[in-house]
Amino acid sequence: MSFQPGTRVGRVERTTKESSVLVELDLDGTGQVDIDTTVPFYDHMLTALGTHAAFDLKVKSTGDIHIDAHHTVEDTAIVLGQALRQALGDKKGIRRFGDAWIPMDETLAHAAVDVSGRSYCVMTGEPEEYNSFTIGGNYPFVLNRHVFESLAFHSQINLHTRVIHGRDPHHIAEAEYKAIARALRAAVEPDPRFAGVVPSTKGAL
Repeated sequence: MSFQPGTRVGRVERTTKESSVLVELDLDGTGQVDIDTTVPFYDHMLTALGTHAAFDLKVKSTGDIHIDAHHTVEDTAIVLGQALRQALGDKKGIRRFGDAWIPMDETLAHAAVDVSGRSYCVMTGEPEEYNSFTIGGNYPFVLNRHVFESLAFHSQINLHTRVIHGRDPHHIAEAEYKAIARALRAAVEPDPRFAGVVPSTKGAL
């Protein structure tokens, strides 16, 4: 069992006084990405997310980064979550659950996902001393939490991420994004034993 190409796609545009965001997402892609958020390190992270989730992902964002990257980064995560929720449709035939362990040099991160229809995000293990650190001079480390919470809330998934250990904020963030990507990839994959069926005792997700 597999999904027909082009049937699990999402496209969402959102414009506010602080940002303008377009996200196009195909869950059954091959990891083709086109990312431009005007925040270079965030581009790097979303490129990793799309690639390792094997999603085709286009993201175009502009915003008031002359003030701070916060609005553009968070708003992009909101729209990404909305596009993911749209692409998931009725969720029939998916595995629903996924998890992944990702090592990156000295860092080890874990992510677990339940495509449950219930929004929840738990993050543990990020070193608190990095909350005032800005990666690459453009991406405040503390924005990881805003991204993952916004993604979970707007896609209506349950997301847990853990940093087991790590000392380089670049490696920590990248391992988290890649772990989430791989967990999502597993969770949204077709499960031939649930073909045409919502994987829930309730019959709905």
